[in-house]
Amino acid sequence: MALLQNFINNRFVASTSTESFNLVDPATAEVTGQSPASNQADVDAAYAAAKDATRTWGKMIPGERQRAMLKLADAIEAHSDELVAAQSRNTGQPKHLIASEEVTVGADQIRFFAGAARIMEGLASGEYMENMNSVIRREPIGVVGQVTPWNYPLMMAIWKIGPALAAGNTIVLKPSDTTPESTLLLAQLAAEFLPEGTFNVVLGRAATGAMVVGSKVPGLVSITGSVRAGIEVAKAAAENLTRCHLELGGKAPCIVFDDADVDAAAEALTTAGFFNAGQDCTSSTRLLVQAGVHDEFVAALAKYARSTRFGSPDDADALYGPLNNANQLARVQQAVDSLPAHAEVVTGGKQADRPGFYFEPTVLDGLNQDDALVQNEIFGPVLTVQTFDTEDQAVAMGNGVPYGLASSVWTRDHARALRMSAALDFGCVWINCHIPLVAEMPHGGFKSSGYGKDLSKYSVEEYTRVKHVMSSME
Repeated sequence: MALLQNFINNRFVASTSTESFNLVDPATAEVTGQSPASNQADVDAAYAAAKDATRTWGKMIPGERQRAMLKLADAIEAHSDELVAAQSRNTGQPKHLIASEEVTVGADQIRFFAGAARIMEGLASGEYMENMNSVIRREPIGVVGQVTPWNYPLMMAIWKIGPALAAGNTIVLKPSDTTPESTLLLAQLAAEFLPEGTFNVVLGRAATGAMVVGSKVPGLVSITGSVRAGIEVAKAAAENLTRCHLELGGKAPCIVFDDADVDAAAEALTTAGFFNAGQDCTSSTRLLVQAGVHDEFVAALAKYARSTRFGSPDDADALYGPLNNANQLARVQQAVDSLPAHAEVVTGGKQADRPGFYFEPTVLDGLNQDDALVQNEIFGPVLTVQTFDTEDQAVAMGNGVPYGLASSVWTRDHARALRMSAALDFGCVWINCHIPLVAEMPHGGFKSSGYGKDLSKYSVEEYTRVKHVMSSME
């Protein structure tokens, strides 16, 4: 059984806390390790190391930071098997998908951010007052605190550290309590190329995370998590006037018009909805279907749902594995069990009959706009179907939730696609596709989905501060 330690100053360090908790493999429900519940002394030590490292990493020229990050990307690929094994113990995800969607993609994203380190932009030097010259400096914030979730542990850690490192910041990161191992290995790999104290990891539950975001040391705190967690982080950060970056929940509307390729849309949306067991803030969880193709679409959806394969980490044909933990399994089951009388279970709807925290691919039809299953994030392999008649009604229903992260529109009408992409109040609108992401384009939402961007040059800018320098020309 693995006995985990914090990673501070480029080395593993035992926590000073006497409290610990078990790590459970969601594919078997068996205990596989033990993690410390880090205390304030541990968090303070990590921040002290990060603060010291601002004198090294924070002062490096961009080209030097780029070279170090490119070496880290190579190391991620070279140690793919170890990263996959570490993560699958904590998540139960199919190993082939961790390798392809988090390790390979993650290395590519680190390479993108390595390049982004060298393209900081600002206003051109100029004279805006007689005999006075002005320039803009875009500087690292300094030390940042970060908290990552359990749904994509390695990828979310890379989304956090990539732009922070590119901008010249040093880091204290707390991974989810249930999925720390791939993040620890990532930090260990990074230690070969980054100065001591640049990337520190402290382990623990929510109380430890509260210490990380509540510290007076970081100039910015960033979290990917639930709306509730984001509100708590924003409140804690406000005490110190600390900047926040919040990527929170989602409830993506996928709007299928009657001129769409119905079968292709149903196939793509079941894949996007069930991928990673639906534990994805951008998941195609909420399907809005025009009345004329409703029956045809639901029939196709049910066909693809029933053929969706889920399985153990070693199942090379599985689209998804178990839910992350027993509490999440119970929440998903409770949500489905609360299905109102006017709706129906088309397929699935229950825990799978096998060890671990598996849930069947589920399709629910006949939902109304104000139903809890439509308004609240389920975070499981559950798709809900609603019916609409007009384009205006589709817009109102699509926007009629607290979230604003992602959405998709399915139509052959180009003008309609343009109108819908303008009208939908979401940070991303996909047209005739759902869920692809690229390092070059921003990811982030509106409303209760938070604020700030991951990926792209915009995320690097999140981790900088702007300074005006004015000098006399006389």
